[in-house]
Amino acid sequence: MVGRVLIVPPARSTRDGEPASVRGWRSFVGIPVSFAAVNLHFGDSTHQVVADRGGVIDTVIHADLEPGWQTFMISVEDQEPVEARAFIVAAETTFGVLSDVDDTVMVTALPRPFIAFWNSFVLDEHARLPVPGMAVLLDQLLRQHPGAPMVYLSTGAWNVAPTLWRFLSRHLFPAGSMLLTDWGPTHDRWFRSGRDHKLTNLRRLATEFPHVKWLLIGDDGQHDESIYTQFMEEHPDSVAGVAIRRLSPAEAVLAGGRAEPEPHAPDSAPWVSAEDGAGLRDQLGEAGILQ
Repeated sequence: MVGRVLIVPPARSTRDGEPASVRGWRSFVGIPVSFAAVNLHFGDSTHQVVADRGGVIDTVIHADLEPGWQTFMISVEDQEPVEARAFIVAAETTFGVLSDVDDTVMVTALPRPFIAFWNSFVLDEHARLPVPGMAVLLDQLLRQHPGAPMVYLSTGAWNVAPTLWRFLSRHLFPAGSMLLTDWGPTHDRWFRSGRDHKLTNLRRLATEFPHVKWLLIGDDGQHDESIYTQFMEEHPDSVAGVAIRRLSPAEAVLAGGRAEPEPHAPDSAPWVSAEDGAGLRDQLGEAGILQ
């Protein structure tokens, strides 16, 4: 389980009860609560954990739960409990989907150095646009593989998780677990390494779900191709295939060019690429991953 304890202002809503439009910087007004005592309530059982100095909870909970989405409650010291959800992967599940976010499911169209800042602090959440066809592609993959986990892996900060969740829901993307990162410098560098973040989480998924083969979805404007290639070399039995969305010429210019094609062994998992979700769907069909 991964979560974070924050002191945040009350959520705003429109007259219709929908979440109000949120400017990116508002996601960062929450104050992390260091070393908070947290109670996790699963059915009749309660588990006690302690957040770290940044308010982050990252722990393994042993509980007997049914596969699929399950609801549980979290309470922090004397505060009112809040509801959360977790996806439980069945022991017999052998297929999962992992997707990048920026320029893979959400159009960015910005120079790479400014993406994180713009998406996090400036852009209104209703101004974000989905990549055409990607929601349909992901939905079809999960319909073909009932019970498969859906994971969104991004270098975005945990603070924007609610905004990202609303974006995905608004544009009919399937619900999924999110693996994001902390914002700001680390103890040894000014900027966090997005490559290290993605590789670390891919390796963790391979370790925690050794029976699952993942379809890895990304784009050719960042390091997704080289990251997926390295992971495939390290854990060949954990990869069902790779699908890369090719950026448009304008997007590629803003991204600083396209990534160099990565060499792959003839007997490696299928590797396909196209400009949108519909093209990837056709390519995955030809590769036998999607019917």
